[in-house]
Amino acid sequence: MFDSHKVVWLVPLLCIATVLLVGAERAAPPPSIDETIDLLFAAQTFDQVAISPDGKQVAWVQSLPGKDQEPTSDSAIYFATMDQPSSPHRRITAGNGRSAQAEHDIAWAPDSKQVAFLSDRIKSSQLQLYVAKVAGKLPRKLTNLTGFLAVPQWSPDGKALAFLFTENAPRAAGPLEPMTPASGVIEEHVYKQRLAVVDLSTGKVRQVSPADLYVYEYDWSPDGASFAMIAAHGAGDANWYKAQLYTLSIGSGETKSIYQPPLQIAVPRWSPDGSRIACIAGLMSDEGQIGGDVFVVPATGGEARNITPKMKASASWLSWLPSSNQILFAEHIDGASGIAKVDPSSENIVPIWTGPEHLSSEGGGFTFSMARDEKASAVIRQSFQDPPEVWAGPVGSWQQVTRVNQNLHPNWGEAKSIHWNHDGRLIQGWLLYPSHYDPNRRYPMVVSVHGGPASAVRSSWPKTFFDLAVLSSQGYFVLFPNPRGSFGQGEAFTRANVKDFGYGDLADILAGVDEVARTLPVDQQRLGIGGWSYGGYMTMWTVTQTSRFHAAVAGAGIANWQSYFGENDIDQWLIPYFGATVYDDPAVYARSSPITFIKNVKTPTLILVGDRDGECPVPQSYEFWHALKTLGVKNQFVVYANEGHRIAQPEHRRDTLKRTLEWFNQYLQ
Repeated sequence: MFDSHKVVWLVPLLCIATVLLVGAERAAPPPSIDETIDLLFAAQTFDQVAISPDGKQVAWVQSLPGKDQEPTSDSAIYFATMDQPSSPHRRITAGNGRSAQAEHDIAWAPDSKQVAFLSDRIKSSQLQLYVAKVAGKLPRKLTNLTGFLAVPQWSPDGKALAFLFTENAPRAAGPLEPMTPASGVIEEHVYKQRLAVVDLSTGKVRQVSPADLYVYEYDWSPDGASFAMIAAHGAGDANWYKAQLYTLSIGSGETKSIYQPPLQIAVPRWSPDGSRIACIAGLMSDEGQIGGDVFVVPATGGEARNITPKMKASASWLSWLPSSNQILFAEHIDGASGIAKVDPSSENIVPIWTGPEHLSSEGGGFTFSMARDEKASAVIRQSFQDPPEVWAGPVGSWQQVTRVNQNLHPNWGEAKSIHWNHDGRLIQGWLLYPSHYDPNRRYPMVVSVHGGPASAVRSSWPKTFFDLAVLSSQGYFVLFPNPRGSFGQGEAFTRANVKDFGYGDLADILAGVDEVARTLPVDQQRLGIGGWSYGGYMTMWTVTQTSRFHAAVAGAGIANWQSYFGENDIDQWLIPYFGATVYDDPAVYARSSPITFIKNVKTPTLILVGDRDGECPVPQSYEFWHALKTLGVKNQFVVYANEGHRIAQPEHRRDTLKRTLEWFNQYLQ
């Protein structure tokens, strides 16, 4: 009963058997769409890596094979010794290996003899905190709580464990999760994520942070008497954007705000002598997607000092180096990953390692762990050509620990980091060539716009969630631009699209298209564009501004910033970008809204969204679809049931990929 102008409610696809493609001859036909998608789902993924404080062991969280799941929903914890990293790995678990078991959030004890972790062994989706002795005894369950637990950390003396706890939470914390459906009288009910501590000798749990604060991140003080916390009053998802840096005395309960930043902050870390707290501050559009400058704040309060003010990169993680009181940090740098250190006194930055790859977990966050002696470290490494694996050793001289994906080989083409100049800025992006590239042929090209906008594309193995890299296997160039607003070129670059959504950033992207077409055999009559979240918005925006693209896929986009302000679950993120609420300056929101220019659209557009998306709610996609339907523009609209901003169910992820590939093939091949 539904045609191409109607809403399509998903009918799950039958999944075919996994096929691992190990290469093909030049003259061979491209792999089928299903074969390419199966290759993505064949990869085992990693969510965390942690090296023991003494540097002798490394542990990691790994997805279980053949489950089509993310590591946090169906996962196991494994160990290896640093002196024999390739020997058989040992699993530590609280359960019996049942398929639905989730075990993650590793935390080493200070003495390196025990490890804490979270497991839902007793009840599916209800995590509890466990402690296991590395020697091999059965883990001990420490908690019996109802709600959401996350991020355990040992006290410096090893006698207690802290963790984040949201009592009676109906879902996992974070705006990417499916929103709880509302009905009846609508009132804001805030589930507070608080800081809790469990005493290992007695098992007693107490919530130590104030009941009116939502705690996002924390760190123990070196003496174990206090915490540094990033926290905010009000609803958790929205108010991260105006969170402050607090200290909390465990003994007295006194909570003190020591830094109220103008923008967002993340990764609080106490200095070894307890006198200062470092953090990352800058313009960030999504909690967990971290980028900015490194700041240092006196632990008693006072001026926050930017110690990387002219850095042409974006810090994404940090830790103090006890031996020198310098700060080690990871960075987005020109589309690559980097590790550097900075002296807080001189502000001198010393690069340590840079590579054209992504040191990240399945969730996209930076994953790095350093031993106490500052010599041994562990990372998760991946690139367009190499699937994720755990590596360990001195920084930049890591040795491979896992080989769970060694039989996987890309069926997509070569990736190159490219640059182009526009509007006085040097713009970077990644270009993925068609598989079996022949310079004598002409190829279609699709532009993949990343989410954020405060994020960046780095070289990484394609994900199962809406990754347009798979188009390369079907004979496409794929351009992944990092336009203004992205991480990797410094804070001025990240802030360059403030009050200018869709204008300068689109111009940067189009300049990149021109540069690729100038130097490579791209058929400009077969151009496409697609993206998710901010990339979905940019797709909707682009087709209202130019007719250069002949097919588009808008995932979880934003059609109308004015109506969006009152619909989404994280409205505070808009203030730093637009300068005011929509009620105070509606014109600045209308100026960047695709719906304002909707009558210009001619491009066939596929629209995808989850029905419980709180970041980019489904009415935004409905609004865009309704306009295209009314104007007679070719379209298809798919709403995925029980999904949030990040599509999670494997059958839905497969469907987004397959529909996207088929849509571009229909209009560009």
